[in-house]
Amino acid sequence: MSHGFDTKRLDRIPAFLAAKYVDSGRLPHAATLVSRRGEIAHRSCIGEARPGEALKEDAIFRIASMTKPITSIAFMMLLEEGKVALSDPLVKYCPEFRDTGVFVAGGGNVPFLTRPPARPILMVDLLRHTSGLTYSFQERTPVDAAYRKTKIDDFDADYTMDGFIEGLAKIPLQFDPGAHWNYSMATDVLGAVIERIERKPFAAVLKERIFDPLGMADTGFRVPVDQQHRLTDCYAFDPKEKMRQFDAGDRSRWAKDRSFHSGGGGLASTLNDYHRFCLMLLGGGKLDGTRIVSRKTLSLMTSNHLVGGGDLTQHSVGIFSEDENAGVGFGLGFAVTLDPAAAGIPGSAGDFYWGGMFSTGFFVDPVEEICMVFMTQLMPSSTYPVRREVKTLVHAAIDD
Repeated sequence: MSHGFDTKRLDRIPAFLAAKYVDSGRLPHAATLVSRRGEIAHRSCIGEARPGEALKEDAIFRIASMTKPITSIAFMMLLEEGKVALSDPLVKYCPEFRDTGVFVAGGGNVPFLTRPPARPILMVDLLRHTSGLTYSFQERTPVDAAYRKTKIDDFDADYTMDGFIEGLAKIPLQFDPGAHWNYSMATDVLGAVIERIERKPFAAVLKERIFDPLGMADTGFRVPVDQQHRLTDCYAFDPKEKMRQFDAGDRSRWAKDRSFHSGGGGLASTLNDYHRFCLMLLGGGKLDGTRIVSRKTLSLMTSNHLVGGGDLTQHSVGIFSEDENAGVGFGLGFAVTLDPAAAGIPGSAGDFYWGGMFSTGFFVDPVEEICMVFMTQLMPSSTYPVRREVKTLVHAAIDD
């Protein structure tokens, strides 16, 4: 027994991942870290980081949308300092959105027909994904198609933060702000807001306010040349070959300088670094004597902010893959479990979490004082239910 866990049951995690995913060629590798009450109870790394190279504990992974909680924490730090409020309209910081309307008709080769929104986009809408923005991969409406046509959310697009905002503001909103929940580029816009408030590059804000204070030395938007050997290969699902290479570690896009830093999905990190971020969250905004946000701020962030209450089955209008809908609400940067029975997975009411496009994931369970970080590199994250399975295995190992 270790920290209230049955160690033999924790050992099921790598055994399960090897048997079902890695040995069968479904995933290239898998790394898992589990802690309880701040102490590491389990850490395992299986598979290959690159062909012929075993995955190591210090491997660097592309964490995609696990960037979003970090960006959200940075924003709330500014809120604590009185520099911004949840009720502030987006146009206060991004006037480019002053004439952005709501989609009525059109698209493709036909000009969009729009109407004025019922109310402006507020900061809280960006944090909880109720802004009316979207992602190109949703592939549901002409607005999604416009994102694809303009490549506004293409990782390889070469634009500045200001250029991104200017381009995004020209595309209509899918719905009135506050009317629905739709997974979107809202957190990228939040990064632009942070950059404009602080008047310094968004990447520098994260480094100064979060990464350096928490000792997250290997987290950033670019992997340094001298650390590139630690960056894993990344894959995309292929129905015939199971997976095909998407981004090679030795010639990765994440090793190049970029003019745009995506607050919604651009970071690379490690198992240990992201665990330190989770420990800060479990600690009510504090880790090793360093206060990032107050416990009251974190309590606000991990409350359900869906308009009128309820879960995502009642509010979501999009297709997304970082979460299930039933029994789950959404806070300010995190999904929040409202009802484990409705969610159909062992956990605690009040645990919070998120994941990334490359099938990475984390959760923080304040009731059981558990943090879990899971890393692999396969897109899309909807390919396999591996994150739900790992969460189940972790809670199944509790033995106190």
